[in-house]
Amino acid sequence: MNPIEEIKSALRGVIISSLHKARAEQALVFEEIPPFVIEVPREKGHGDFACNVAMLMAKSARRKPREIAAIIVDHLDREGLDYLQQVEVAGAGFINIFLHPQWLYNIPRLVLQMKEAYGSAPRNGKRVQVEFVSANPTGNLHMGNARGGAIGDSLANVLHYAGYDVKREFYINDAGNQIEIFAESLEARYLQLSGQHVPFPENGYAGQDVVDTVKGILAREGDRFLNMDSAQRRQLLVAMALEEKLAYIRRTLESFGIHYDVWYSEKTLHESGQVNAVIEELRQKGYIYEKEGAQWFKTTQFGDEKDEVVIRANGLPTYFAADIAYHKEKFQRGFDWVIDVWGADHHGHVARMKGAMTALGLDPAGLDVILMQLVRLYRGGQIVRMSKRTGTTVSLDELIEEVGRDAARFSFVMRNPDSHLDFDLELAKQQSLENPVYYVQYAHARICSIFRQAQAGGIQWHPGSEVDMSVLKATEEIAILRKVAEFPMEVEISAKTLAPHRIARYALDLAGLFHSYYNHFRVLQDDLILQQARLNLMKVIQIVIANALAIIGVSAPEQM
Repeated sequence: MNPIEEIKSALRGVIISSLHKARAEQALVFEEIPPFVIEVPREKGHGDFACNVAMLMAKSARRKPREIAAIIVDHLDREGLDYLQQVEVAGAGFINIFLHPQWLYNIPRLVLQMKEAYGSAPRNGKRVQVEFVSANPTGNLHMGNARGGAIGDSLANVLHYAGYDVKREFYINDAGNQIEIFAESLEARYLQLSGQHVPFPENGYAGQDVVDTVKGILAREGDRFLNMDSAQRRQLLVAMALEEKLAYIRRTLESFGIHYDVWYSEKTLHESGQVNAVIEELRQKGYIYEKEGAQWFKTTQFGDEKDEVVIRANGLPTYFAADIAYHKEKFQRGFDWVIDVWGADHHGHVARMKGAMTALGLDPAGLDVILMQLVRLYRGGQIVRMSKRTGTTVSLDELIEEVGRDAARFSFVMRNPDSHLDFDLELAKQQSLENPVYYVQYAHARICSIFRQAQAGGIQWHPGSEVDMSVLKATEEIAILRKVAEFPMEVEISAKTLAPHRIARYALDLAGLFHSYYNHFRVLQDDLILQQARLNLMKVIQIVIANALAIIGVSAPEQM
């Protein structure tokens, strides 16, 4: 249930009725009412809601927007809208609507009824797939994977909350050139650690984690691979290494609160013939041509700067070719909406992938890609680039170990993915109100403390409709109720715009309203009617903060 949308729907009906009434009385001449918007204005002085219908009708009605707005206001039928306080014409022709706060007094009852379901929407029947992280299984998870994991999982949560049937998917890059290089790297380390003097591949994976993987294989398997054919040795080594790396990725992401529905292997696309089949389909449709021994896809027909190779001169498909087949297969599985979370370095890949979907006869609007910027780690004002443990980049499991899952996830989700993120390790560990996640969690814990105090003092809390919420008249109380009423709307907007950071910002805003209120008002007091109303208000804030944190994948502690 969405209280704001219900109000907007009622106001929309009143405005449409007013326009029809004005036309019937020949006060206004028009053929049809254009689609118009009723929105919450940024400036509080502009009312609770603002409508732009008058400006949209100016041309067809041949009147000035302010004149049309005045006619609409004059013909408004306010019967049944007791909460309608004032309607005025403003600016170039906006209709600003002010409501009595009484409509907000029903919000606590709704929240207390729905509890953890408050903010959620009924199932809408639409199937959504969110694919994120999908790191190459050749090394540790880095900060980009960490940010992508937090964003992707939170997005999946908010979409589920908004009524979608959501599946989380990890695409395993277990085929192609990077796996060949990985196999060469493993073989070189295996032979070196067995006492042989062999060169390490120039472009190989030189990290300590590869050395550790090979040491583990040697400890288990000994030197039984030494006398094998190189191709067979690489095949066995890479199979064992991939199993280990995928187990590490799964374990680390689960410790980060991420649980996938599907782990999809790129290798299966090649083995099933889907990659070759999709290239042949594109060829039959005239989108593939041959040049310099390679086969090219005409991506320039879809806005790309240059065409892309899909089959190399050596006959091997490119990663792009496999990706086309993978995305086609996603839609074949019946998903209505496919969402990818990629690094910003994949920016040029978006248009060509949407172009490939168009070429295949699929709706490119069903594919959305979130591009996220880089993460920079700071400690004491200095950039942190190296891991204390391995001497290479800091890994996700090290980050979780140092700052905890909650701080990491909240920090990664808090900002728009399109913005660079400076992650302050010291701030993330602080138990102070300067730390955003602590600030929100502390609000939840403080409210729990209020109820513990009430119980210790023998004060019974009476939730529900018998409590008179109209005694909450302070500006701060009205602001909190209004913020709580906006939560379902925030969930809906966050889902539609793929913006889980809005939920983090909402949690910060609501926590801020609570902290300010807590510092200036007494909840437990002698006025028993007011006390019960404020206890209900506190419980409502507690529920909504917990719901917002759950979407982000962060805990709501009762004590801190």
